[in-house]
Amino acid sequence: MAYEAGALDETLAAAAGDDPALLAELRCAFAESLQRQIDLLGRARCDGNWQIAAQRLKGLAASFHEVSLIALAEEALVAAPGEPGVVRRLQLFHDALVSGA
Repeated sequence: MAYEAGALDETLAAAAGDDPALLAELRCAFAESLQRQIDLLGRARCDGNWQIAAQRLKGLAASFHEVSLIALAEEALVAAPGEPGVVRRLQLFHDALVSGA
């Protein structure tokens, strides 16, 4: 599942109003938070740490109405700790978000 412009962009634009600098700052903060949770998932080796990172990821996605990311977080919630496919898909999502693709 890849990042597609939509709800996230609309939510950020609504929060930033007509301030492009604020929009860029909010987008960067979202991307940094997303990367932090992906890193935590990548390092998690026990169920508890994995579940906490996946729940935080889902909360971040829900806060910005990003349904594609919610689906990826839900996938992580049912996956085994350290599942490389989940982490890889999340990283691809992040990379597409950052590159604007």
